[in-house]
Amino acid sequence: MGQIWVFRDFDKCSGCRLCEITCSLKHEGIIWPEASRIKVFEYAPGVLIPHFCMQCPDYPCVKACPTNALSVDPKTGAVLVDEGKCTLCRLCIKACPAKVPRVVKGKKYVIICDLCGGDPECVKVCKSAGFNALELLPRPEKAHMEPYITLPDTIASKVGEKVFSKFVREVM
Repeated sequence: MGQIWVFRDFDKCSGCRLCEITCSLKHEGIIWPEASRIKVFEYAPGVLIPHFCMQCPDYPCVKACPTNALSVDPKTGAVLVDEGKCTLCRLCIKACPAKVPRVVKGKKYVIICDLCGGDPECVKVCKSAGFNALELLPRPEKAHMEPYITLPDTIASKVGEKVFSKFVREVM
């Protein structure tokens, strides 16, 4: 498989946070959800938003980095962090349309999804748990990616409208 992308199906996310646990175990060697490269936000009951790097087609975070600490893996398309070059200037966070790169207490560099070298643990655990909210796909065209490259609260309001309008129809 060439460059890859993790598709998110918000309707299938249960909020179990197994993805956060598995990610932190893979990258940190311990259960440390704060240092997970994927975060699940719950904006309201039933409105769960798994949020992580979508590998923007133009990589604004990489372009914004003054120390060249961020690069793109040519194999996967994932953003990679050179821990020794990162100065925590936060310019990558400001440049990211979804504000995905994060600074975590105890880390001397930003954290961002690296797609686990092409075999994302979050996708595997989500599938093994039977939720299938995350799916590994070949990297799509830019137009298919753009709706996902946004802040989680923007996505949550769209998902919330869908969830709650369905609920209201069922109750009435």
